[in-house]
Amino acid sequence: APVSGGDIGAKNGTLSIMVGGALATYNQVLPIFQVMGQNIVLAGDAGKGQHMKMSNNIGVAATVIGMAESMSYAEAAGLNLDAAYNIWRNGAAGSWSVTNYMPRIMADDFAAGFYVKHLLKDLRIALDAAAEMAIDLPGTALAEQLFAKLNKTHGDEGVQAIVKLWAAFASA
Repeated sequence: APVSGGDIGAKNGTLSIMVGGALATYNQVLPIFQVMGQNIVLAGDAGKGQHMKMSNNIGVAATVIGMAESMSYAEAAGLNLDAAYNIWRNGAAGSWSVTNYMPRIMADDFAAGFYVKHLLKDLRIALDAAAEMAIDLPGTALAEQLFAKLNKTHGDEGVQAIVKLWAAFASA
């Protein structure tokens, strides 16, 4: 039963939990999961929870890369990042990543809630699984390349450190 929600979700008991297994077993352990999380799904039989996690982490990679590029653009254009944050989190660009990671970046907080090295591992697992299913994931392949580059020097930081690949945030 993989989880999503990072350190914030773990501390607040609001994790998303992706369970793979038999319905009877799921029903038996559900009360335990409800202590740790709020969004608990039975993804299917054994192994499907892992696939759900990989699918989720493909989205995490995409949103943090988009957020980092948006921040880099805003910084280069001389925009106020607090104002940009308020627009993004309340508009069409809003996401969990924007809401939770952008304030950390602006506070120069790159502590891991979800490590760069762990997302890189998950992206590689997803790409291997995609190859087995004969599907092409070009955005995920690009994300894997970017996080592999980031991992060389920032693997023990949080995924929000992706902004460090762009010049404006290189010294952050």
